[in-house]
Amino acid sequence: MAKDKKLSKFERAKKRVGQLRRLYRHITIYLVVNSALLLLQGRVTVILISKEALGNPGFLGSIFWDTYGTSIIWGFFLVIHALKVFASRPLFGPKWEERQIRKYMGEEAPKQ
Repeated sequence: MAKDKKLSKFERAKKRVGQLRRLYRHITIYLVVNSALLLLQGRVTVILISKEALGNPGFLGSIFWDTYGTSIIWGFFLVIHALKVFASRPLFGPKWEERQIRKYMGEEAPKQ
């Protein structure tokens, strides 16, 4: 965070926009890939794995878990990515506390 204070306001804003762009791209790719996996799950298992090729028919039951597992595990890392992006601006940070204190005390924010 000390490095961020040395950056100009424009550089901090540019860095922030870059972080948000990468997060939105990550979310978009997550949605596209996992939508495709869910839509094609029945077809892909038939095309890629057959009982004859696999040799163990019981293993085919786990194919659906693999599809949902991808969504769950990738989703977990997506949440971590989002937390990392928004951790620099905590939801309930010091500025929020100050506004809430003023609100409950019935005071207006001091003019700057």
